[in-house]
Amino acid sequence: MITRQFVDRQKLQEFHPFTRLRALLEDIPAGRSCLKDGEVINLSIGEPQTQPPAFVAEEIEKAAKSWSKYPLSKGAPEYLSASANWLQQRYKLPENFIDPAKHVLAVPGTREGLFMTALTVLSTPKKGEESPVFLTPNPCYHVYTGAAAAAAAEVVTVSATKESGYLPDYTTVPEDILKRTELCVLCSPSNPEGAVADPQRIKDLISLARKYNFVVVFDECYAEIYTDTPPHSALEIAGEIAAELETSFPGNSHPDPLANILVFHSLSKRSSAAGLRCGFIAGDEKWISMINTTCQVGGAGVPIPIQAAGTRLWQDEKHVEVNRALYKKNFDLAQKILGKSVPVEIPAGGFCLWLEVGDGIEITKRLWQEAGIRVMPGAYMSHANNTGSSPGDRYIRLALVYDPGFTEKALESIRNLLASIKNSEANDLGVRN
Repeated sequence: MITRQFVDRQKLQEFHPFTRLRALLEDIPAGRSCLKDGEVINLSIGEPQTQPPAFVAEEIEKAAKSWSKYPLSKGAPEYLSASANWLQQRYKLPENFIDPAKHVLAVPGTREGLFMTALTVLSTPKKGEESPVFLTPNPCYHVYTGAAAAAAAEVVTVSATKESGYLPDYTTVPEDILKRTELCVLCSPSNPEGAVADPQRIKDLISLARKYNFVVVFDECYAEIYTDTPPHSALEIAGEIAAELETSFPGNSHPDPLANILVFHSLSKRSSAAGLRCGFIAGDEKWISMINTTCQVGGAGVPIPIQAAGTRLWQDEKHVEVNRALYKKNFDLAQKILGKSVPVEIPAGGFCLWLEVGDGIEITKRLWQEAGIRVMPGAYMSHANNTGSSPGDRYIRLALVYDPGFTEKALESIRNLLASIKNSEANDLGVRN
């Protein structure tokens, strides 16, 4: 299913999920939670509750004299090299495939980078011309839509449902839309569902982008949080495509292997450092340079002490392995506790559970009112079609970001409420019969 719309920049609150969630719950008193103090349990936001390694503070302190200096907009050479080295090691890329001076840009988290990318890539239509198209998944991270609105682009969403593997199939988009497309995004592991794109899907999208000459943002900020198999990167696939071309046509000049590709990574999820605001974009040299210029005009570089901490984080894998093990325990608990009440699909990546509950908005209200648990209704992360329905209507998103002991209590409360609702519905049906 495809939806098409323009989003008014002055009405961003109408689709911003957290603004909508506050409005939904503000007049409903929160119930007492299962915690000893009865405090609210917030599972609505993907904010890691574990702490980053202690060396983060140490590295910031060591670089404290640099607080008085403006950072280079593109990033410190040490940080760019650490990012490029991590990519090469993680994805086994060809040597020198990523040149940190040309192909990497430091950004204060992927959110800001995504926004600046949209402002850079999406063109201003001339009088009488149609607006450019930004292709996004549905449901999706709300920043994609906000960035399109800021650039006055048409948002065209492609449904990511159970039938499509919870990922959008952009090859189904009509050609007249593809010809107007300038920017497209694929999030893998996806937010909110946690689905991971296989190599063929990534390869097909790169081919589509090069055929119609649009840029693909591969949002890979959850790539280091996975259940079993490490997710593939678009950079990996780009390297394989380049190798295939060289084998088939040796000696011939080939297009830039990173053409039309921008990959986003962040330390927020991987390293439990959401407050650090530190990440990078890697890919197409032309667009890296142009996005850097946009950031020079209207953005702020990542502070030098923050980059010092980020450099160390990209060089360390031990803390990532600890985080990954914690999230796996939480998903094991979800399967054990919720599995007998509702269908539980453990995601391939990420730390969110996309839970089918029937009426997502109604369950959100009841969890808040009766159990003191705040969750995100799937409808608030989705775009509705012309009949008012969306792919997220039947779901809620649970961010399983706490330690297993805390998570277990929260999941038991959710199970108890869902079981109570199910029993009540069964009794009502029996009365009617």
